[in-house]
Amino acid sequence: MAALPPNPMLVAYEGGTPAVPVWLNKGDNAWQMISATLVGLQSVPGLVILYGSIVKKKWAVNSAFMALYAFAAVVICWVIWAYKMSFGHKLLPFWGKAGPALGQKFLVNQAVLPETTQFHDDGTVETSMITPFYPMASMVWFQCVFAAITLIILAGSVLGRMNIKAWMAFVPLWLTFCYTVGAFSLWGGGFLFHWGVMDYSGGYVIHLSSGIAGFTAAFWVGPRPKKDRERFPPNNVLLVLAGAGLLWLGWAGFNGGDPYTANVDSSMAVLNTNICAATSLLVWTWLDVIFFKKPSVIGAVQGMITGLVCITPGAGLVQGWAAIVMGILSGSVPWFTMMIVHKRWTLLQHIDDTLGVFHTHAIAGLLGGLLTGLFAEPQLCAMFLPVTNSRGGVYGDSGGIQILKQLAGGAFIIAWNLVVTSIICVAINLVIPLRMSEKQLSIGDDAVHGEEAYALWGDGEKYDSTKHGMYSDNTSPNIALTGVTQVV
Repeated sequence: MAALPPNPMLVAYEGGTPAVPVWLNKGDNAWQMISATLVGLQSVPGLVILYGSIVKKKWAVNSAFMALYAFAAVVICWVIWAYKMSFGHKLLPFWGKAGPALGQKFLVNQAVLPETTQFHDDGTVETSMITPFYPMASMVWFQCVFAAITLIILAGSVLGRMNIKAWMAFVPLWLTFCYTVGAFSLWGGGFLFHWGVMDYSGGYVIHLSSGIAGFTAAFWVGPRPKKDRERFPPNNVLLVLAGAGLLWLGWAGFNGGDPYTANVDSSMAVLNTNICAATSLLVWTWLDVIFFKKPSVIGAVQGMITGLVCITPGAGLVQGWAAIVMGILSGSVPWFTMMIVHKRWTLLQHIDDTLGVFHTHAIAGLLGGLLTGLFAEPQLCAMFLPVTNSRGGVYGDSGGIQILKQLAGGAFIIAWNLVVTSIICVAINLVIPLRMSEKQLSIGDDAVHGEEAYALWGDGEKYDSTKHGMYSDNTSPNIALTGVTQVV
């Protein structure tokens, strides 16, 4: 009996074929793509919904669109030149060589991060190059969504007054000259990576950088109009919670995907992430109740975010008890800087950081990096870090040096983003005004986009204050807001 001809459909499933090369681990590949999707969902729709809901009604469309635009722009810039600047071959100790990540021959090969081989002082190999068991296409996309959410977090500092055309220019410039530097330095094989600075999933690369850069950009753009600064109520608190929920659960991909494999360490990272976030939310809420006599829903969201940010640099490196300690501190230290220090420090009052990104991301990210240097457990470090015998300060030996490394790494990220973000803003302002016109600032979305978030009343009828009366943006200023976290 003649042998049956091979079924071409099976080629997609059989090992040792172009579609399933021998190095491919289907479980790792599936988890990496799922993780990337979860992180993408944090941005679109997560932060699109959160930003569009947490701002004053007249800025809902503009705020949501700034997030949506940034996501799309980063994707294109990433694959054309920025990926290889972050994870390609070294150009400088803190920067990779630009180049496209678009060709089939590049994307279907096994993922590699070429500059990650760690050497001993005598030149012998300490830790081999990072070579995950899935194609470059999965790595490029996974890292892309991290870059995108960083720009979107940064946008939170300048909502309600930055010229959308200036923002369109800012996104590719900041991605190119700021984000890629942090990513290569700490993740792609740069000098901080090889020195042993710990940043498991972006406490420095993403959160510290976006918080400092957002605060810096807010200075150059200038504050919102006085009326908006004094009265800026969320237009939909329930949708804020929906966006926050997508952010929280999406963090499973954020921290769980960064071992570049579905392993024991990724499980630890996901559990620690949720422990710290829950602890931080509760602590922030308790502080609101103790000092302001009522629990703020927006405050709870802020506490959730600071917990997620704080655990990020050490998610797979610390034990569960340390995640609780980090949650207690992330729920209290940023609360103190936002609710107490901010209201008493002239500099912080002068710079209008719309959503308090400096507190929720820069402060929480730096705090998390330092606490990682304190609590990183040696056995967990060995599962992830290229520098052998790494450990946190509480575990003795070289742990004390680790805290100094964390401080130095944070200082580099702060200084670079402060200087380069300023240069970018000044350069853009020479061509495009950073700030909206006074007319646009007065009217809002309708003047900027010709669209409104809630434009219809009754049967297709436009809002008319003479018929429909007062809405939330015009709430009487005589009604005092006490203990509301977003009013900073």
